Amino acid sequence: MEEHINKDKAVEQSKQELQNEAKGLFLSIKKFLIELLDFRDDTDHEATVQAIKTDIPFKGATAWILIFAVFIASIGLNANSTAVVIGAMLISPLMGPILGIGMSIAINDIDTLRKSLINLATMIVLSLITAFLFFYIFPLSEDNSELLGRVRPDIRDVLIAFFGGLALMVARTKKGTVASVIFGVAIATALMPPLCTAGYGLAIGNFSYFFGAMYLFTINTIFIALATFLVLKLLRFQMLKYVNSAKRKRIAQLASVLAIVVMIPAVFTFVTVYKESQMNNQISAFIKNEVKSNPSYSLIEYDKNLEKKTLELNFFNEMTEGEQNSLRIRLKDTDYTALKDFTINIKGSDTKSYQLITTAYQDARKELEDSKKIIEGLRNEVEDLKSTISVLNQNIEQKAALNNEKAIAFSRVAKEAKIRYLNIEKISFSKVLSSSDFIKIDTIPLVIVKWNATIKDSVIKLKELELRKWMQSEMKLDTLFIKREK
Repeated sequence: MEEHINKDKAVEQSKQELQNEAKGLFLSIKKFLIELLDFRDDTDHEATVQAIKTDIPFKGATAWILIFAVFIASIGLNANSTAVVIGAMLISPLMGPILGIGMSIAINDIDTLRKSLINLATMIVLSLITAFLFFYIFPLSEDNSELLGRVRPDIRDVLIAFFGGLALMVARTKKGTVASVIFGVAIATALMPPLCTAGYGLAIGNFSYFFGAMYLFTINTIFIALATFLVLKLLRFQMLKYVNSAKRKRIAQLASVLAIVVMIPAVFTFVTVYKESQMNNQISAFIKNEVKSNPSYSLIEYDKNLEKKTLELNFFNEMTEGEQNSLRIRLKDTDYTALKDFTINIKGSDTKSYQLITTAYQDARKELEDSKKIIEGLRNEVEDLKSTISVLNQNIEQKAALNNEKAIAFSRVAKEAKIRYLNIEKISFSKVLSSSDFIKIDTIPLVIVKWNATIKDSVIKLKELELRKWMQSEMKLDTLFIKREK
């Protein structure tokens, strides 16, 4: 009995030790995570507030820096150069007033809020005017990818602005500001390019570009200011105190109202853009899984209208009523919950059916193959004729050799005759059939020569004797007659 009691005590003691070890491990992990993630002890409240206030004023050098940054960003958009646009983001001073708005609401500083709003509005107007003038003087030949990427915000732009603002404020509140973080956030949040795109929209009279770009800029501004507000509240920055208690209460109420006013459109924008992103993703999935994966469908293009909630599908082949109903039913599937209110419009080929075009294509290919075969047969016949002609030529040469007939290079003899006898104007050679008794026919070699008219007959006779003898020797002829051409 006593042994059993001791055994139970040992088990309880072992359990207690395990619990203590687990608790100690949990406390160690908790301590490690707190030390890893807690940045409240590494902040400088006074320096942070002073640094943000210093960046708010907009005059003198800051104004010129903004103008130059707008020109650089506009040139980058004109040249479709990402590197140039990034350079403009780095030197842009737009971030100062936006941080001032978030900070002033967080610490209940109405004067700083007023200055921040005035300076931000001035910066926006100056940026739009500068971009408008640039694109009015140097219009784009066509819209490019850098430009079109600034006219339609999506959920990623919201997240980039919010988390970029968080990163920026954590870096700002840290003792010894991390400059690389500030530069990185300036690039990621991209405040400058939307303003340039808005100016471009004004320059060409395209107000959809203008409002789309300003919408993107507004999203970035709101979420950076919201991130600033949340970080400063989390770090418990000291609220600004006023001597007049009534004024302090009134300003606190005003700051609270402004905070709510900022957060409501931020939440609304986030929800709206998130829904649009979800619809775009599900439309892409529908096209991929339900249309392109079906080998019997031949999709030419598709178009979507998120506002009217319509999806247009244009097919190359004719679509039966059953196929159209099948696609409409699949669109209402639970996999595409964001598209449940969408209307799908399907258009098939209204000129020739896909089968007829396919048949015509196959017939054309068959005709082409037959033509290739005919051409190949003709080539073979031509090669056979060449071989036959070659054989015939060989036979003719062999026959000429057997009959002791010699091929005479008359061109060579004629040239030499002209060299020997300069007064010859023309010389011809032929074989003439002749019969003296009208029974026997002889073949007589005959040379016809035309002499220069200024030469005397006595001289021509002597030269003809020499010419006959020489040509008879050159042409290896037993007999040769020379006739004078008048």
